[in-house]
Amino acid sequence: MTHYHLAVVPGDGIGPEVITESVRTLQALAEIRGDLECTAQMFDWGTEHYFRTGQMMPDDALNALESGGFDGILMGPVGDPRLPDHITLWGLLLPIRQRFQQYINLRPIRLLPGVRSPLAGKQPADIDIICVRENTEGEYAGVGGRVHQGEAHEVAIQSVIFTRTGTERVIRYAFDYARRQGRKKVLSATKSNSLQYSMVFWDEVFQHVATAYPEIAHEQQLIDSLAARFVARPEGLDVVVASNLFGDILTDLGAAISGSMGLAPSANLNPERRFPSLFQAIHGSAPDIAGRGISNPIASIWSAQMMLEFFEERAAAAQLMRAIERVLEANEHLTPDLGGSASTRELGDAIRAALKD
Repeated sequence: MTHYHLAVVPGDGIGPEVITESVRTLQALAEIRGDLECTAQMFDWGTEHYFRTGQMMPDDALNALESGGFDGILMGPVGDPRLPDHITLWGLLLPIRQRFQQYINLRPIRLLPGVRSPLAGKQPADIDIICVRENTEGEYAGVGGRVHQGEAHEVAIQSVIFTRTGTERVIRYAFDYARRQGRKKVLSATKSNSLQYSMVFWDEVFQHVATAYPEIAHEQQLIDSLAARFVARPEGLDVVVASNLFGDILTDLGAAISGSMGLAPSANLNPERRFPSLFQAIHGSAPDIAGRGISNPIASIWSAQMMLEFFEERAAAAQLMRAIERVLEANEHLTPDLGGSASTRELGDAIRAALKD
């Protein structure tokens, strides 16, 4: 039996509700299979921790995650209307991504069976995209500053950082992923018509890396027209590789065309496994419905499924994905965002029951 020790950060808003269902589902899957075991250690970091201590997480939080023997990190959404978003993001999630070199943000964009896309006439085969987002530098590198604050001549500078190492490794990962998964094309999101240094550099690295993968088609497209293509012709997209900001925007759009933000998972990966990777739904903390028990847990459960894939527990990951798909296709235990009336717990229970089929 293989044992996995997980750090779990429930987060804010609906986070504790959806994370509870993720942990329960992993433990139910482990019990059914009998060949793996998952234990969880909870960390109460987030907005409430900030209001108690003035920090989103303790000073030694990253050391605790690194030295705690954790195989992975499950995190709920983080954010609260009482705090500016940059405080919550830079106080918790981004330091973890950067310190643990989680330079790949993997986000599947799929129209799952039984789910209706807002795009008329689209079927599951029409929306099946994987976005590989650079996750540690680019527009979110955190380099910049402000001077003369509050004055008429105040200046704010935000620097975008693209290194050859960081750019090449994310693009190479996208091509390697396409090769492993039998996908046919990698498309690069760019804006080199106006960003004449950073994105021209990105384009050059993309073209260089592509030469090592002659069997995989490749193209690049300006981010504005690519966003339109997500809506108009998603069936022509396969693997998309993008910078930190462009990937962030495109995948929220991808979640929308897939039927619900409540269905959008992600994996923040350190491919070399020197540090634990982090798995998290991409939706927000939804404070307007927090505590009502109606949030959709599938994005969080699907993120846990991606964690199993990263652990190379392929049979267990496939079993969990089939259970999610069966429940959605049955159309009987859906939360309000999917047009149903089920509670968070009822949808989680339905997935756990489907694991036994």
